[in-house]
Amino acid sequence: MTAVLPSVPLNTALVTGAGRRIGRAIALGLAQAGWDIALHYRHSRVEAEQTAAAVRALGRQAVLLDADLADEAAVRALAGRASAALGPLGCIVNNASLFEYDNAADFSPALLATHMQANVAAPILLAQALHAATPAGSQAVVINLLDQKLDNLNPDYLSYTLSKAALQTATIMLAQALAPTVRVVGVSPGITMVSGDQSQAGFASAHRATPLGQSSTPQDIVDAVCYLARARAITGTTLLVDGGQHLMTLSRDVMFLTE
Repeated sequence: MTAVLPSVPLNTALVTGAGRRIGRAIALGLAQAGWDIALHYRHSRVEAEQTAAAVRALGRQAVLLDADLADEAAVRALAGRASAALGPLGCIVNNASLFEYDNAADFSPALLATHMQANVAAPILLAQALHAATPAGSQAVVINLLDQKLDNLNPDYLSYTLSKAALQTATIMLAQALAPTVRVVGVSPGITMVSGDQSQAGFASAHRATPLGQSSTPQDIVDAVCYLARARAITGTTLLVDGGQHLMTLSRDVMFLTE
């Protein structure tokens, strides 16, 4: 009989873009679920400090880590900085994302390269670092935030969409390459929070335009992340959390189809 090594519990999570919006909600949700949190930010120092204070109020440890995800050296150092402060990482949530508008008419290779560096290369480097650092007898997880748009394509946000499509493919390939030490999974939200120039009324209308009558809320995304963080038999797949938004074919991004 083959001996099964006991799993060493790893209760520290690194969340990128954790200072605000969905990243903040994920950090707080993981803290409530028993994780210590390394909060990455780039510009949102004040918001990250507020999130860290909220994590500590929940009885968990928190540390702030600033880094530009377009800087390869900074990304390569990020996981190690988190582990040095809080102990070995058990989870990385790649939440931070560049989201700039372009389309086929104004596409530029420079903007695509910028999206690919932040949205694809950085998550891959972090997964690589997690795999190298995970102790024997333990299992860690990478959770990539994707987009329901990948299952319901339209031509808006061309470079952003291409980068998320690459990350979705990387999720599968990394799950193959890094098993059994690291699981790699994706979460694809629907329209969850007001974005860009969208009005509150426009957001409310877009949020209702799904088969279930509402798209994802921040808490829905938190619930999915917390589940996948502990779901030891799940890897290489993406969970769509969007109220069925991906089932509705749209000619443009939903934020442009509502008033």
